[in-house]
Order: sequence, then structure tokens, then C-alpha cells
Amino acid sequence: MRLPFVGAPVTFVALLALAAPPGASAEESAAASIAVSATFESRTSLKVSSQVLQFEVDGSGQGLATVDFSAGARTRTGGDVVLTVEPLRALEGPGGAADVETSVTFSGTGAGTLTGTLQAAGASIAGRWNGSGMRTGRLTFALRAAAVGSYTVPVRFVLSTP
Repeated sequence: MRLPFVGAPVTFVALLALAAPPGASAEESAAASIAVSATFESRTSLKVSSQVLQFEVDGSGQGLATVDFSAGARTRTGGDVVLTVEPLRALEGPGGAADVETSVTFSGTGAGTLTGTLQAAGASIAGRWNGSGMRTGRLTFALRAAAVGSYTVPVRFVLSTP
């Protein structure tokens, strides 16, 4: 049975009136109480506008890429919700692998989004919220590179309730 409640374990107390057999008087009926405990698991839903960052670096040595997101979470009351981003492979630039002196930073627009650096290996925290709800926002990634041209990196976004 699915219950429409969200949050920490919820306790229900139900009173059961035991029906007296036909013909029994009202004094012969009894009542009992039963405690029922239900735990609800956290759930997340994440939609992103792109899973590949594509940069066009011009003479200024910088290129930008944006990703819009919609993040929904159902969690215990006051529970943390974390949005992470991680590269799936190395940044590729003009003619193959990117110069070792490239760096990708990001900044967020929208409640709970963060500013940081995209780690070459591993996840970077891009957003953090408390409690259930739907959040929307935008992450803007900035690439600094010495060589002019097109750069790409596939990324994975993960929404979790640790």
C-alpha cells in the first residue's frame, strides 16, 4: 500500500473494535490498539539540458557552456540533497587531447547552486539543498585554454540524498 506521506518514519495508531458475534451484548465487545511504523525511501529526479560540455575558445582564451537543470527530491524532513557533476573522460581540444594548462570552472544560478572547479577525476559538488521539493537552475562552465578552437567533455550529473 502506498501512502502519500513524505518524511521521517511515521507512526500510525489504529483502533480496532472487535465485532461481537451475532446475538452478543455490548458488554462483550472489546477494543485493542496496534502501532504501525512505516519508513519512506528518498527519491530523486533530475533532468539536464546537456550531458556534453561544448566550448568555443576564442582569442580571449575562454569559452563558455551552460547546462539548465530541473532537480526534484523527496527526502526526510530537512534531509540533504546534493547535485554533483563529473567528467566521463578527459577534455578534448583542437587536434585531440586538451593542453594540460586548461581549467574548467563553474558557477550556478538558482537557489542552492554553487561555484567550483570541475575536477579532472571525480565529482564536484554543484548544488546543495535541504528538504524535499523541485529546484531549477543553470550551471555556467568556463574553460580557459591557450589554444583557440573547439573543446568537448562529456559529463555525468548525479542528484543524491546522502
